[in-house]
Amino acid sequence: MELGVFRSEWLSEMVTDRGDMLRDLSNKHPVLLVFLRHFGCVFCREALMEISRTKSSLEAGGTRIVFVHMADSKTAAGYFRKFGLSDSPHISDPECRYYAAFGLVKGSLHQLFGLRTLLRGVSAGVQQGQTPGPIVGDGFQMPGVFVLVNGEVRESFIHRLSSDRPDYAQLASCCVIE
Repeated sequence: MELGVFRSEWLSEMVTDRGDMLRDLSNKHPVLLVFLRHFGCVFCREALMEISRTKSSLEAGGTRIVFVHMADSKTAAGYFRKFGLSDSPHISDPECRYYAAFGLVKGSLHQLFGLRTLLRGVSAGVQQGQTPGPIVGDGFQMPGVFVLVNGEVRESFIHRLSSDRPDYAQLASCCVIE
């Protein structure tokens, strides 16, 4: 697999925990493909909480959510259940092959632990009760979000800092089915 340059062929290689090819899913409806940081990260937990809150409105517009994570499927299922997302398909990528294929890089110390990130981490911890947990996966892997339609990337959000917060509804709005 050539890394860092998206090729639509990879969507046939990416299979969810339910046995569906990502390509097939994106041919049926828009897919919000969410690449997570490790499950112990407060920002990963914050993202799961936010997506859980907005999931019904995203799906009402025709978008389906698929997560990519670095844990094994059983471990990931426990986290998704905790956030009310147990019905969401997910793809296990412990080697971070798909992360790299979509251009998601390993974070620098500034991106992961800079002042702005640390302040946001404390804020997320205090305001939302999110505390760091054990690192499950690569603690340096940066996240990202992509909207796929018919095997093509229509929108994307590449995190510059691990603390960045994408607007999931805005990303999915490019492909709302009325």
